[in-house]
Amino acid sequence: MHNITKTCLNFITNARYLISSNKPNSLTKTKMANMVAKLVFIPAPGLGHIMSTIEIAKLFVNRDQRFSITVLVIKPPSSGSGSTITTYIESLAKNNTDRISFVELPQQEIAPPSDSKGPLASYNEFIKSHCKYVKNIVADMISQTGSGQVAGFVIDMFCTCMIDVANEFDVATYVFFTSNASFLGFKFFIQTFNDEQNQDVVELGHSDTEITVPTFVKPMPTKVFPTVFQTRETVDIVLSAVRRMRDVKAIIVNSFLEVETHAIESLSADNTIPPVYPVGPILNLEGGTGGGGKPLDDDVIKWLDNQPPSSVIFLCFGSMGNFDEVQVKEIARALEQSGVRFVWSLRKPPPDKTSHVTIEYEDFRVVLPEGFLERTVGIGKVIGWAPQVAVLGHRAVGGFVSHCGWNSLLESLWFSVPVATWPMYAEQQINAFEMVVELGLSVEIKLDYKRDSFIPMAESVVVPAEEIETGIGRLMEDDLVRAKVKKMSEKSRSTVLEGGSSYAYFGSLIQDLITNIS
Repeated sequence: MHNITKTCLNFITNARYLISSNKPNSLTKTKMANMVAKLVFIPAPGLGHIMSTIEIAKLFVNRDQRFSITVLVIKPPSSGSGSTITTYIESLAKNNTDRISFVELPQQEIAPPSDSKGPLASYNEFIKSHCKYVKNIVADMISQTGSGQVAGFVIDMFCTCMIDVANEFDVATYVFFTSNASFLGFKFFIQTFNDEQNQDVVELGHSDTEITVPTFVKPMPTKVFPTVFQTRETVDIVLSAVRRMRDVKAIIVNSFLEVETHAIESLSADNTIPPVYPVGPILNLEGGTGGGGKPLDDDVIKWLDNQPPSSVIFLCFGSMGNFDEVQVKEIARALEQSGVRFVWSLRKPPPDKTSHVTIEYEDFRVVLPEGFLERTVGIGKVIGWAPQVAVLGHRAVGGFVSHCGWNSLLESLWFSVPVATWPMYAEQQINAFEMVVELGLSVEIKLDYKRDSFIPMAESVVVPAEEIETGIGRLMEDDLVRAKVKKMSEKSRSTVLEGGSSYAYFGSLIQDLITNIS
């Protein structure tokens, strides 16, 4: 692998050449300056996906005045997450986000899982049911402004059915991949493994072995495969989406060259896939509400203000992360035995099988060990919904027990807070493996824990308090990991500035989009 600094400098030099070569004459410059480039963004109906999409949309309009963006919002089928997303969208609209407009698509119902159709298949059909609405909206847009002004669709990795809609209008499609480059490479590898090598992915997913994936340096244990690769129905759905991703003009990745050098170089060298633009980290760092519409309580802020620097661990498991009562009690026991200061975002499992989003406890005492809150009153806080950025950005927070969603990992790097991994669903097991084994930027509580509401067969085991306590100890005491995270934090901030690799990649992406209408 090339030296990281040399790689960055080489790329930035090449990117500047790409942007500056073939300079237009003055007449063309005037025409391009007056050009309007419309983009249609279609995020998946998850809060993390929508927030990342809106952040990159803001980046487009801030970097280039020619862009005008329409975000088509798919409302989640569950009322709880839908209201949270609506609140977030309304807050953005009130702030007059310049040249970004939002259109909420009509609410659709999701078919309940059955013996013949699992949750992921129902979700996939739910996304497809919105294609007709997208087609009508884009048709109206084009009738008003002309197709020549629509520079591209930017779709979520879960919305590949929208490629067909874009093709009907002869508009280029770009996938916004909200996870990391290493996992993108894993998906392409698995699709090739299945289609071209005629290997059984499900059998591989259930095996106890290691495989070599081009975007990883270290061999990957199959125990960290996402649960979607362990049933034929879900494998077929995922592989179908990956095949469609090969048809798009380019893939935008929320990662950056300095953290995933090997993976990005591997993808760039693969001429069987579309060009990849790593333009991250793309984060929502404003407001302190985490998209939930609710700021951190004043008493929690005051308590954090009174703690020593980097002395508090933050436990938070995402909008869909939850545990049963037995596991909650083991976490509580580990915290109490460790004596470490903590802020714990504790959420209740969804009320029914059609919803995947956690809800608030009315009283934490119903699930915590008797007397826990009283015994830990001086050293910790148990809270509900947590505005994650507000907590991670506080000087008192020195460790993060996380479900390893990619947005959360990027935020932890940005704020230089080391992570103890406890993955739950989606690709989080692979994210945990990358952060602990591949990059040495996290410590392990678990790498292969699974609790996935989309895959009911993913039965989770109980992680004992002693194992959790050991992981917490490593989190707060591993100075080598903490030093590495600090260096990567500096790189995550500099890469998005002028002269950084993500800044240069984004400039090339803009050039790519503008050529679609120039």
